[in-house]
Amino acid sequence: MNYKISQKLILFVSSLLILFSLIMSVSFTLMFRKNTMDYQKAEIQDRAEVIAENLSEYLDTESDTDRHGMGMGGMTMNGMRGFMPYLNVIDDIAMSDVWIVNEHEELILRGHGTDLSYKELPESANEVIEEAMQGNIYFSEGFSDLLGARTLTVGAPVLSGNQDVIAVVLLHTAITGLESVIYSGLQIFILSAMVALFLSVLLAILLSRRFVKPLKKMTTTAGRLSEGDYSAKTQVFQNDEIGDLARTLDILSERLDLASRESERLDQSRRDFISSISHELRTPVTVLRGSLEALKDKVISEPAQVEAYHEQMFTEILALQRLVDDLLSLTKLQNPDFRMQMEPLNLTEVLNDAVRSMQTLGKKKDIDLIYDNPYETLLFHGDYGRIRQMITAVLDNAIKFSPSRDQVKIDAAVSEGILRVCVTDHGKGIDEEDLEHIFERFYRHKNSDSVTGTGLGLAIVKEIAQRHDIEIEVDSIPHSDTVFTFVFRLMEDKPQ
Repeated sequence: MNYKISQKLILFVSSLLILFSLIMSVSFTLMFRKNTMDYQKAEIQDRAEVIAENLSEYLDTESDTDRHGMGMGGMTMNGMRGFMPYLNVIDDIAMSDVWIVNEHEELILRGHGTDLSYKELPESANEVIEEAMQGNIYFSEGFSDLLGARTLTVGAPVLSGNQDVIAVVLLHTAITGLESVIYSGLQIFILSAMVALFLSVLLAILLSRRFVKPLKKMTTTAGRLSEGDYSAKTQVFQNDEIGDLARTLDILSERLDLASRESERLDQSRRDFISSISHELRTPVTVLRGSLEALKDKVISEPAQVEAYHEQMFTEILALQRLVDDLLSLTKLQNPDFRMQMEPLNLTEVLNDAVRSMQTLGKKKDIDLIYDNPYETLLFHGDYGRIRQMITAVLDNAIKFSPSRDQVKIDAAVSEGILRVCVTDHGKGIDEEDLEHIFERFYRHKNSDSVTGTGLGLAIVKEIAQRHDIEIEVDSIPHSDTVFTFVFRLMEDKPQ
């Protein structure tokens, strides 16, 4: 059988209270019985000792008037019977049975009662008399059967003038009222426990509702999250463990929402990528197909036209090759398992190599590359080929977007271990709304319609920079200057 939390809480509280009540009732009964018995023992012991002392004085007085043989202890039957009126008075005042025992005469005198002999006493009762005859105070319930009720008896010795035990005082007190008092106390205790149980169950119900309510909210929220509704919130605000759990669930909801949005963005990016790559491939493939069909069908037969078609087809094939190469490079760089050849290198050599390789492209457009790097050694840890690829890609764009007979500047400056390499062109510039998208795959800003390219160059630049912890800053003024700045963190050796 499955129990809900509220039922478990009520069952736990009830069981705990019942167990506590049982322990308390048993402890109460034992402690009350012990304390009551100790109190009664002390009380009847005091009374028995007073009676024994008075009897001792009386017998001493009798001894002064009659010095003849009185048997063991100097106490005769007549002497004891002379004490009977006093014994009756004590019996009435004490509201208990008082017995006087003369062991030698084997005589037991009782107030307002007939005499007894030892033969009529049970064995456990004789033990009280024997202990008292030895001068000890002794308690027993051994007279209960003889007296017909549960009775507490104390035996106290009666001493003569020379401190010999000459008799024993037995004081009997009924303790039947003790059980009724205990029973009444237990009734009150049980009634109190029942009231406490009722109140505890009521309190447990209220607490369980307060405890379960936020859990139900969190269960509902978790269900909505499992169904894909990542906007769900628990609406639980508590400064306890349940509140911590609710806040964690809300944080999970927010992160799932972000992950869902990121997943949608990636899916859209993937769809856009496929669409873009399809578009990029369609143009050269269409040109190649048209050219081949024209040549196959002998539509073009003039040698000069055939040569022109061959040149166009070769150009389109080069464009396809470059597109495929860029796609492969980007795919490798985006793969976390792809490892670069990281090693200490001199950035001055990388910059010199990159600028030198782009000189030919610059000359085709009559563009001068102004290179300013006063440092012979700039130590950096990275992949020589990839950093060179990053620099040449930016230089390639700068040359493409610059007008003929212009210049592209490459400056290097070091400050506090930071190298800043700036590539500046004076081309068409980039609009502000395009700046945040220029590193996306196949993205082309509106000023690049007349410029050929795959649209993957800056995406590759970004991946290489991230792999080397290189920061890229882009500043541009539309229809004016554009500055790409690479920020390198050099190795500890100072530049030379």
